[in-house]
Amino acid sequence: MDDVRPLLPRKPARFMDQFRACMRSKQLMYKTEKTYCYWVLDYIRYHNKQHPAKLGRQHIDEYLSYLALQRQCSVNTQKTALNALVFLYQQFLGTELGKLRFVPSQRPKTIPTVFSHEEAMSVINVLTGVSRVAASLMYGAGLRVTEVVRLRVQDIDFGNGCIIVRDGKGMKWRRVLLPQSICKALKSQIDFVIAQHQLDIEQGFGEVYMPGALSKKYPNAAMNPAWQYLFPSGKLSTDPRDNKKRRHHIGSQQIQRKVSQAIKKVKIFKKAGCHTFRHSFATNLLKSGVDIRNIQEMMGHSDLSTTQIYTHVVGVQERGVISPVDKA
Repeated sequence: MDDVRPLLPRKPARFMDQFRACMRSKQLMYKTEKTYCYWVLDYIRYHNKQHPAKLGRQHIDEYLSYLALQRQCSVNTQKTALNALVFLYQQFLGTELGKLRFVPSQRPKTIPTVFSHEEAMSVINVLTGVSRVAASLMYGAGLRVTEVVRLRVQDIDFGNGCIIVRDGKGMKWRRVLLPQSICKALKSQIDFVIAQHQLDIEQGFGEVYMPGALSKKYPNAAMNPAWQYLFPSGKLSTDPRDNKKRRHHIGSQQIQRKVSQAIKKVKIFKKAGCHTFRHSFATNLLKSGVDIRNIQEMMGHSDLSTTQIYTHVVGVQERGVISPVDKA
């Protein structure tokens, strides 16, 4: 249950607990919460554990410059640390920072690693069971691994040929393609989920975690097959949020481990993993002539510039350029 937020005291007294409570009130994703906590704690330790309220703009500049000059962090890493500190001061402490003057990172942005179609399919073909279906969704629909494991039965819309991604990165919902080639496997998985759910009910369980306040709004929905996770865990576990015994979804690390093993098995010597399928999805759409705005929507990117990085991945070989040494 690597995506379950730990409970906080009803009236948090410790600084980091108060900071976490603030992020939860703003409905930040748990992954963002963990990331921001990491950078805020790192910032505090850098300044000899002084309270952030006693530090100011010059201390932020010093820390961010240190990340670029001493730790040689990438542009994106420095930007993440900056976002964490801006949230800390402006949203939590209520302090306007004004213009910051830190040294920006000079490490160039790298282009994402992608699979060719043949490579992607070779990895998928050596996977089995749930891991194979999950990898097919990442490559065929551009889903993140965390989005795959959180899918519910009702999110697969066979009638309209789409998948609903609820509470994706940035708490955004979106519709993505439903790959027709895996519909049969998905229907079999749903049949398995419903049968397992019935067994759980017979044993006195069967209730699934409901997000937000939905458990109060729809008190019977937690027992509804539609809300069950598409990729349920192999065992029941106690939910730390309310101490109820439930069947959660499988962990993303389980899929990541299987994919990593498959990549090694087919001897692909790239720095690749689950997210490579998502990059490959976008790149293949771009090669096929799909409008970049449509790709942006399917990927769930807020900024078009994030999607435009894939234009750099589509190399000169896709533009019809031939090396002189290859000419007859």
